[in-house]
Amino acid sequence: MRKILIALAALGALAATAAFASPSSHASPAAVAGCAPDSLNLVSDGALTIGTDNPAYPPWFGGGSPKGSSWKINDPTTGKGFESAVAYAVAKQLGFAKGDVKWVYTPFNKAFAPGPKSFDFDINQISFTPQRAKVVTFSTSYYDVNQAIVVVKGTKIASVRSVKGLKSYKLGAQLGTTSYQYIAAKIRPTQKPSVFPKNDAAVQALKNKQIDGLVVDLPTAFYVTAVQVPNGKILGQFPSGRVDEHFGMVFQKGNSLARCVDKALAVLKRNGSLAKIQQQWLAKATGAPVLK
Repeated sequence: MRKILIALAALGALAATAAFASPSSHASPAAVAGCAPDSLNLVSDGALTIGTDNPAYPPWFGGGSPKGSSWKINDPTTGKGFESAVAYAVAKQLGFAKGDVKWVYTPFNKAFAPGPKSFDFDINQISFTPQRAKVVTFSTSYYDVNQAIVVVKGTKIASVRSVKGLKSYKLGAQLGTTSYQYIAAKIRPTQKPSVFPKNDAAVQALKNKQIDGLVVDLPTAFYVTAVQVPNGKILGQFPSGRVDEHFGMVFQKGNSLARCVDKALAVLKRNGSLAKIQQQWLAKATGAPVLK
């Protein structure tokens, strides 16, 4: 009997060891054919390395930043916020456990610059454009987006109701964004638009009234008005063009991993998971008037 009890205790110890094993040692099988982790073109074997900017702003990232984290505002490893949740959902489809996902700080403009990448893909509200696609590879859309304009309540621009009415005002946007391109190509203001290296500098310029209006994507506009500019308001969103703008994940040019990510996104769209993630994190980003 004593030998049996010892054997049972040993089995229990083995079970406990297995239960507390690192999650990265138990990746789930890939849900998409031909896309198991060991078959993918990765910067680090056995890990999915994802790039994004720092600070990591809501609603794209959430959950805060734990003490000691190098990430400002939100830490992407929480899995909270729209882009973090999408990234982990894609990783799961490819067979990666959460512990196998690593995040690296990548400034917005560097994500789609030519050359080698320190990430497998970058997710950072980067809109597909033909010019960018010449030097990097994009995934299919994970979010279709409209641009919007934020102003300060009580200012003259706050009474404008049309795109044409914005022409005489000083507008601004982050450098290298489709928001800036929209100002230059669609609004065509009489004053030269201001550009800023990061969006927080553009927000500060709006608060200081150095610019009259800030153009950003619609979900970001809701965060700006809710948190960064308490007396700000979304003047409106711009109408969709003939070809709608969309965000895509960015890969080093020609990386075959993009095909597997596209398959994973197709699964998430087909089974409704992507729509649920969008509803959870971006549901408030609706209802802004459309400027004609």
